[in-house]
Amino acid sequence: MAKVSYANLKLKTNKTIKCFEFMGQEIEVLQYLPVEDKYDLIMITCQKAEENGIYNSLLLDMYFNLNLVYMYTNISFTEKQRENELKIYDALKSNGFFEGFFSAINEEEYQELLGYIEELVKDNLIYKNTAGAVIQSIIQDLPKNAQAAADIVNSFDKNKYQAVIDFVTAANGGRNIETNL
Repeated sequence: MAKVSYANLKLKTNKTIKCFEFMGQEIEVLQYLPVEDKYDLIMITCQKAEENGIYNSLLLDMYFNLNLVYMYTNISFTEKQRENELKIYDALKSNGFFEGFFSAINEEEYQELLGYIEELVKDNLIYKNTAGAVIQSIIQDLPKNAQAAADIVNSFDKNKYQAVIDFVTAANGGRNIETNL
């Protein structure tokens, strides 16, 4: 079998776009997103949709769709606009933007990304229920918990503690509360 040099193939990342019209504007939609950008899209979607170790399905769907728009289209958003992503999503959704967008995005790309997100969510939830994850959480929380304990010890007032002992002893008819007698 004859070897073929990769350089001779002269390959470049596919930058093909498909367009659709929305409210008099031509929206361009990439048909392929480089894997590095796909990774970022998946990770930020999952991070933003996680609440107290659980993935919020509504937020997962919303952030996934918004991140698709951010990464695949030629629509630019200011930092100020992106401060309220719920508002952006509601505006796009309620005005029918996603119908045109989903008709233009590469279906294989969409399904691939959706599958990766579903797998990551499932794997993360399984991992979080393992002993290793619990131990990891304890190790990560140990320094701040140790600091909180040190703060309690440092703020301990022996005089106030003695006053409580004196009160309880008096309420107990003068009997020693430190013994079981």
